[in-house]
Amino acid sequence: MHNLKQKKPAARHNLIHRLSTKAIVDRLVGFENKIADEFEQKKILFPVHLVGGNEKQLVEIFREVKPGDYVLSTHRSHYHYLLAGLVNGIDARDELEKKIKAGKSMSVFDSRFNFLTSAIVAGTPPYAVGIAWSLKQDGSENKVWCFIGDGAEDEGHFAEAARYVDGWDLPCTFVIEDNNLSVETPKEERYGKNRMMWPKCVMRYRYERTRPHVGTGKFVSF
Repeated sequence: MHNLKQKKPAARHNLIHRLSTKAIVDRLVGFENKIADEFEQKKILFPVHLVGGNEKQLVEIFREVKPGDYVLSTHRSHYHYLLAGLVNGIDARDELEKKIKAGKSMSVFDSRFNFLTSAIVAGTPPYAVGIAWSLKQDGSENKVWCFIGDGAEDEGHFAEAARYVDGWDLPCTFVIEDNNLSVETPKEERYGKNRMMWPKCVMRYRYERTRPHVGTGKFVSF
């Protein structure tokens, strides 16, 4: 079991405030392009879920993240991991590439900056609640940022987590990354015209993805 006990963040420069938005976006896109190339060259023998189309939105959100905050992500975690590293003064590109090549693209963990993922749909909101509860009990100034896709918005345990965080005023923000797709199925086909009104602990940004759900769109025979 991973040890998620909070560590006092080391005194590092918060790179996300020192670099321009363009410089950070170029880092993110360049990294994913490199991973895509290596996947197509059969240097990565495992599934990869690449990110694209939401770079600027994420940079703005991560400018609000503080060193020592917890960041919980999904199977599509590359940008979150790299940005969490920058918040804590770490260029994590080489480390992430090693993890991906070891088959851990969907299960990235790093205690240096309190980063955790789950490939289970809406698997992290319950963890977010527990961590946020502990932070509040400890009087910590840090908080939890829990990123989910809009497919996870369909899941009951996300609704329960959001209700609990709102009800107990816990230091946690859920971020719905809304590309209107659960794998390939849009919201209208999943639940019609209904739109949920979430409490203030839930924020949403919308984007149009530029990469397929998994892989690169090119068939690779291993």
